[in-house]
Amino acid sequence: MTWADVVDPLEHRPGFIDLYLDPDANAVYAALPAPDKTGRTVRFIYTTGLTGGLGSNPIGLDRGNASAGVILGFRKIGEQIVAEQENWRFRASADDPRERLAVAQSFASSFLWSGAIKAEHDDGRLLVDISDFLTRDQFGIAAQLKHGPDAGDYSLDDKRSFADVASALAFPDNIELDSFLTFSTSKPNAQTYATAPDARSVTLIQHHSFVRLPDDGYRPRKFDQRTANIGFGFYDYSSELSQPVVQRLSRRFRLERTDPVAATSPARKPIVFYVDPGAPKQVREALIDGASWWAEGFEAAGFEDAYRVEVLPADAHPLDVRYNIINWVHRETRGWSYGGQISDPRTGEILKANVILGSQRVRQDRMIFEGLAGVSETGTGSANDPVEISLARIRQLAAHEVGHTLGFAHNFAASSNDRASVMDYPAPYVRPVSGGLDFSQAYAVGLGDWDIFTVKWLYTEFPDAATEDAALDAMVAEAYGSGLRFTSDEHARSVDTAHPYASVWDNGADAIKTLHETMQVRQIALRDFGLDRLAAGRPTSDLNAVIVPIYLYHRYQVAAAAKYIGGLDFGYGVTGANPSPATPVPVADQQRALDALLATLDPVVLDLPDRVLNLLTPGDVGYAGGGQTLEVFPSRTGPVFDLPSAATIAADLTLDALLAPARLERVAAYEQRGISLGLSDMLTQIENSVFERPDAARHQALARIVQSRYVEALIGLAVEPGLSSEVASAVDGELRRIEDRLSGRRVARSDREKQHFARLSSRIRQHLEGETPTPPKAPDTPPGGPIGSYSSDELCWHCSP
Repeated sequence: MTWADVVDPLEHRPGFIDLYLDPDANAVYAALPAPDKTGRTVRFIYTTGLTGGLGSNPIGLDRGNASAGVILGFRKIGEQIVAEQENWRFRASADDPRERLAVAQSFASSFLWSGAIKAEHDDGRLLVDISDFLTRDQFGIAAQLKHGPDAGDYSLDDKRSFADVASALAFPDNIELDSFLTFSTSKPNAQTYATAPDARSVTLIQHHSFVRLPDDGYRPRKFDQRTANIGFGFYDYSSELSQPVVQRLSRRFRLERTDPVAATSPARKPIVFYVDPGAPKQVREALIDGASWWAEGFEAAGFEDAYRVEVLPADAHPLDVRYNIINWVHRETRGWSYGGQISDPRTGEILKANVILGSQRVRQDRMIFEGLAGVSETGTGSANDPVEISLARIRQLAAHEVGHTLGFAHNFAASSNDRASVMDYPAPYVRPVSGGLDFSQAYAVGLGDWDIFTVKWLYTEFPDAATEDAALDAMVAEAYGSGLRFTSDEHARSVDTAHPYASVWDNGADAIKTLHETMQVRQIALRDFGLDRLAAGRPTSDLNAVIVPIYLYHRYQVAAAAKYIGGLDFGYGVTGANPSPATPVPVADQQRALDALLATLDPVVLDLPDRVLNLLTPGDVGYAGGGQTLEVFPSRTGPVFDLPSAATIAADLTLDALLAPARLERVAAYEQRGISLGLSDMLTQIENSVFERPDAARHQALARIVQSRYVEALIGLAVEPGLSSEVASAVDGELRRIEDRLSGRRVARSDREKQHFARLSSRIRQHLEGETPTPPKAPDTPPGGPIGSYSSDELCWHCSP
């Protein structure tokens, strides 16, 4: 058949790649340029995403999610067209084509798809049916759908997967295409049961973008570890032998002034973000407000009207590469938020931003504020209105995730640095005042000083390239000289990290002082906890969800304070710039932290008054799929609120922070240098605190829980793989001291306490005799995320709980 025979009956959509559509056959044809002598026809940046998602936070297949982008080319081999992904991780920057070819031939490319040529034009153009290219599982949906140890494999069902011909869009520099993909299994998992109408058959909408390669006018900026920008690395085999083979560049938008030599000038092409019109009006306005904060940074970098935020036009596709989108995404539960980018893998030039904000989070925030102070102000618009405070958090969240898409990484030292950046995770800063609570400083407004610096560093234009490095170094020196600090994800997220100024969801320049304040806030909130924490008409059983973030209100400040113990104050430096040496946390501050953390294990602190306990009753859900069992404390007591389980969870949060293996290894290493508490002394202090006998019988019962958790933690720690002999010996020594203590007290205690001590002694002896006892199963801790967590899901530069 001739070219005309094939294309004349089809609908023609001209664009970067001309499309020909056949709605009756549900087929999409692409007209590819004539191939060169190597068979290559067209190269472009290729990315996939989801126009229609699953709605499950644990699985993460969210509407609006998209891949970062790769360089793809169509290549004619015989009578087939092959889609080839290029390998830009390994390259040569030399002008000599033979040098570049040597590197290209040393590493693999990837053929992703092949299809037959349907027709050839007289001018060499090739017509290819790309329908089954579009219905491949390029996004990796099947792998993500398999969630949980007992879940069966989902597989793509070709007979129920189709290109969405009606959605095809073609523009001069990009084409946008959707396809329906159906995945089937005989063994669904809990998440697909919860979100899909039939968990055996899950249909999502995959999106494809083909984007013209940018021109050569973009000037990359080198990556600098001191500046919290998002970089990427590659091997450049043309590097001088005196230079590293691994080179690093920053990711950023191309932003140029109309007058490059002026101090300030309008941008040639402003950066525009578009807010999802599907967000409710109240939320939409907050998103626009918060995302707009970045305009201040671009003004400081010398740009006029270079950044703005608008509502997405009604006729725009949110995954169209021309639009930077802030998506308002619905899931079954509260979940993570993300700031992702599509960028040129050769240079780091950002082409499109994709922000995903989970809609359930704001409701959780509102519930927390109502749990702290009640619902009397809800909806009033006052400064203490939980809705207004939650919207303040939404503004900050919008700024945070947009920041990632602009090229900025987290700075987890900012909350201890006078809230210097929106790129930290901000816990609400609630203060105890006059027996009540002050919410006036719950969330900061606008960019911080660190944010202004990072925008200037990443985006300021330098007409003279020869002066750029020196000018950028001067910016860094000025920022750090003013007292600003930066700590990355790796050194801040997990509970065992060491930096005393870097944690998630913490507050204050002194984490120990703030822990004391946080415990006061918790005490006041629990003292006043009652039915007024729920709006009129709500089931009283909902108090079981409200109590969780209030009882565990201190969970993240505990982790922050623990970092003083065996802590190290350090920064990121480069040679030649006078980097400051690392400084161990003074012993006096380590002791302050230990004292503050042990106070959180006090049985009086772990107790709840009977008045509150009697309010925490179960409810009849009354409909299928209702109830958020993960959001409440687990119970072994039927209709009675299980305070022992809640106390166990709270105790474990503190003990896990205190006894993190890396922390104890640092304490031991510091002891050898004479700058530590001393590991055995630290463990003895914990022992003396947890085995102190309270006066009240109900508190004695809670003390026994803490004692059991301490002993079990030590036994588990002693057999931790990779633990040094120094720490293992100290832990075993502590267990022997506890066993001696318990043996000497048996005759002086009640029968209940004697039985308790006998059980602990037996478990310690088992361990010391080489037969490590099976640890008892601890109750599951209700999720902190997305109000913060230490989950591996969080280990990324672009997400925020």
